[in-house]
Amino acid sequence: MTRGESVTGNYVLTGASLATMASSDTPYGLIGNGAVAVSEGRIVWAGRREKLSADNFPWKQVDLGGRLVTPGLIDCHTHIVFGGNRAMEFEMRLNGASYEEVARAGGGIVSTVSATREASLEKLVRDALPRLDALIAEGATVVEVKSGYGLDLKTELNMLRAARRLGELRPVTIKTTFLGAHATPAEYKGRDDAYIDEVCIPALRAAHTEGLVDAVDGFCENIAFAPAQIERVFKVAQELGLPVKLHAEQLSHQGGTALAAQYGALSVDHVEYANEDDARAMAASGSVAVILPGAFYTIRETQMPPIEHFRKHGVPMALATDCNPGSSPLTSLLLTMNMGCTLFRMTPEEALAGITRNAARALGLTDRGQIAAGMRADLAVWDVETPGELAYRIGFNPLHSRIYEGEQ
Repeated sequence: MTRGESVTGNYVLTGASLATMASSDTPYGLIGNGAVAVSEGRIVWAGRREKLSADNFPWKQVDLGGRLVTPGLIDCHTHIVFGGNRAMEFEMRLNGASYEEVARAGGGIVSTVSATREASLEKLVRDALPRLDALIAEGATVVEVKSGYGLDLKTELNMLRAARRLGELRPVTIKTTFLGAHATPAEYKGRDDAYIDEVCIPALRAAHTEGLVDAVDGFCENIAFAPAQIERVFKVAQELGLPVKLHAEQLSHQGGTALAAQYGALSVDHVEYANEDDARAMAASGSVAVILPGAFYTIRETQMPPIEHFRKHGVPMALATDCNPGSSPLTSLLLTMNMGCTLFRMTPEEALAGITRNAARALGLTDRGQIAAGMRADLAVWDVETPGELAYRIGFNPLHSRIYEGEQ
């Protein structure tokens, strides 16, 4: 297949190495001389080329010339819809201010709120598109987008509407997450409980009524909300039948991971200060640990997430950009993989699983993240010889082509 050649309908990809990311004794679930049969946007067969029956699949064959095929990449934690930017705070931190000091001085998350409130729905969409396009250009086929920079009913809904609109404008799946419990706005300063009751929960109910919410998130931290406050939001999510996830243990240990596990959270994200008991709780609940090296790097954190505890207890690990204007202005999943390996000593196989199979699990998606019969035909074709090259390179994009729901 040449770059730009169109594929659609029923066809068979041949001449490829397949990093299926399926459970296997073979690293990456790798299949050499592989083939993938696609019908109407679904994978109907995947395996070694010589085992493919031409009688069963008498379709057009597309030769990939020995390229590597992976599942389409998944960014399972982003904040790509927002107003303004925080480049000046970047300078503040480099001049010695800590993330907490910036936040307590009225910066951080709250400083983005006014710009987001001032932006129209159209501007939010327009400003987010280049960030989304950067992810798509590296093979992303699913992107999660959170609210949380409105902190009032109108703007929280606008952010979620903007996220849904992104999925209409680009060939990508957008999963929306309500993050009203992200910070307390200035008008509720010192009245966190009142904000949860008077703004956050009513906004969640309104967003759910409008069909804008796929999951519910919160920020459980010493500069945000306590576990008891987050639990009030989780109870409403439970009542509405919505899955939960949580920013937890990023800057300190507040007990958010245990709370998230108690509620069967899809994922617990950041988790730098999580401990072995947290890992045990996550393993028991089936929650994914979403590792966010972009934030660790940007705020110059030194406490690393407990990767060894997650390995020991079988906690699946995902990786994500955490793209946001303050602590992780990152729009590259490939660089995220490299950071996960270099900063946290994750293996390249763990890193690729982290943006495919485990990222799908962190979003509750059962038909993405692997190359196998029955899965959505969301695929990425790479000009590399081995899967490890995807995590190895820095600032280099070897994507040859991207297939979304069976169409290039």
